[in-house]
Amino acid sequence: MTAPGNGPAPAGIILDEHKPQDRRVALGTLVGTAVEWYDFFIYANAAAIILAPLFFDPFVASAGQVAGRLLSFATVGISFFFRPLGAAVAGHYGDRLGRKAMLVLTLVLMGTATFLIGVLPTYATIGVWAPVLLIVLRVVQGFAAGGEWGGAALMAVEHAPAGKRGLFGGFPQIGVPLGMLLATLALAVIDVLTTDSQFETWGWRVPFLGSIVLVAIGMAIRLGVSESPVMDELAEADEQVRLPLVDMFRTSWRPLVQGTLIFAGNGVAGYMITGGYILSYTTNDLGLHRETILHLVSLAALCWIATTLASAHLSDRVGRKRIYLIGFLFQMVWIFATFRLIDTQSYALIGLAMVVLTIPLGMTYGPQAALFAEMFPARIRYSGAGLANAFGAIVGGAFAPFLATALQARFGTSMAVAFYLFTVTTVALVAALLLRDRTGRDLSAAADAEANALIDEVARSRHATEATFERGAGY
Repeated sequence: MTAPGNGPAPAGIILDEHKPQDRRVALGTLVGTAVEWYDFFIYANAAAIILAPLFFDPFVASAGQVAGRLLSFATVGISFFFRPLGAAVAGHYGDRLGRKAMLVLTLVLMGTATFLIGVLPTYATIGVWAPVLLIVLRVVQGFAAGGEWGGAALMAVEHAPAGKRGLFGGFPQIGVPLGMLLATLALAVIDVLTTDSQFETWGWRVPFLGSIVLVAIGMAIRLGVSESPVMDELAEADEQVRLPLVDMFRTSWRPLVQGTLIFAGNGVAGYMITGGYILSYTTNDLGLHRETILHLVSLAALCWIATTLASAHLSDRVGRKRIYLIGFLFQMVWIFATFRLIDTQSYALIGLAMVVLTIPLGMTYGPQAALFAEMFPARIRYSGAGLANAFGAIVGGAFAPFLATALQARFGTSMAVAFYLFTVTTVALVAALLLRDRTGRDLSAAADAEANALIDEVARSRHATEATFERGAGY
């Protein structure tokens, strides 16, 4: 295989793409990620349409519906600030003990928090404890989501043949739009089967409670996959691990910053759909029918699955960097058209706006797992990739729906939202331009001799505590 711009890819851990285990890993990362993000998006969509009056009733009554929606969206954003903590904890133990255990742990945490939200009493029943407990459970979801992505991405990419690393890495990526699709479909079905009164009383709880079944399925699949071969290589060689998180910040801060800004550019536009803003804006501000908009969001999610996987596969042929540059340029142009079309209040044009938006979203999301894995050496890869994803989610997605709602209310035009998205996308484009394309490089620990020497040198200069897989890392 030839890595674009880098000559022939070095020999490393190259697996047989036809092995059943490799296909099982791809399925495991897809299903597990879809389940976790179903849980995540159920909350985001519910926050857009129902949670404000149920859990923040006094504030909504005194400050108005817009303020209530802002507060509801703020609870979506709060969880993002706990993603880095989840990424740091999972990254530390994922780099030291293995990827698989962290994937199981994060799935259990996410599923438990989602189920408990489904049985949580509202403000009318337990008063101020309702929003407090809701926020606590949302924090747990954020922690789990932060730890989940890095493990799923690395399991898929590190098991992949070098020439199909983007394609294999695309499977955990499509787990996100698949989770969004399942979440919006679940809410749409419940919306059809219940009256407005029933939906507000108990209907909204059903998708939260139903997640327990999906978690059981995801657990069954994830427990059956093998550990990453790169992790097995590190363990067999008894590589000194020390403190992966600290080593990552000391030696790989540049790719961490680049990864953060690149993912922010994708997230700021993606969370207009996935974070519930378009659903909220069209139903609350434009007065459009909730059921129809949910169907259109589902259609966009379906298209996003296709564009994500196609872009992941294409990145193996033309390089990750080229795909990102094209995607961000496309996004910078289309975000203005998106809101122009939404403001027509035509369901057909709103659907067109979101469907076309999934093209640049797919191009800047599909190759991410492979891109981030290739940016960091094996010994600190989980910590680096996970934190770049988590920090990017904060910068680009944490309060994107909140800020969009505030900008729309302040300036009275959706173009204020479009300019906000354009600005963040421009920053991401610059970060991608400065990126070194490492498509197809060897991911094995043996290929990281130069990076490992730097890690060891920095650790010695800082008198870092040495640790092996048997002794642990000082914890």
